[in-house]
Amino acid sequence: MFDVFTKKKRSQIMAAIRSAGNKGTELKLAAILRTHGIKGWRRHQQLPGKPDFAFRREHLAVFVDGCFWHGCRWHLRMPKGNREYWQHKIARKVERDRETNRSLRQAGWRLLRVWEHSLGAPATVVGRIESELSVKR
Repeated sequence: MFDVFTKKKRSQIMAAIRSAGNKGTELKLAAILRTHGIKGWRRHQQLPGKPDFAFRREHLAVFVDGCFWHGCRWHLRMPKGNREYWQHKIARKVERDRETNRSLRQAGWRLLRVWEHSLGAPATVVGRIESELSVKR
């Protein structure tokens, strides 16, 4: 199947996808944290991999991974057009996530990765975060 957009239009669409402040992931988790009264987090801290949220005192970095961009095994639908390009791009992103995990752990940070699809169950996400926050260092 071919793309319904021109190459130029597809480029514009893809360029408009933001890595920070994404409403479907990052801002949704921020709203969940606020609703449940979880405090002490900061966004966009200067840490390896640029975690979406950082709890500095607890040394906990939280990432919200989009199902498409981070290769969710349940929800990734690989585009039919230019398949080789997308496979390489997503595989590289997954490898970069592993490198980021390693760097943060070596720096003494714990981390939590939350999938985009899990944001539909806020109580579960909050439970995971609260569990990590209660762990004594």
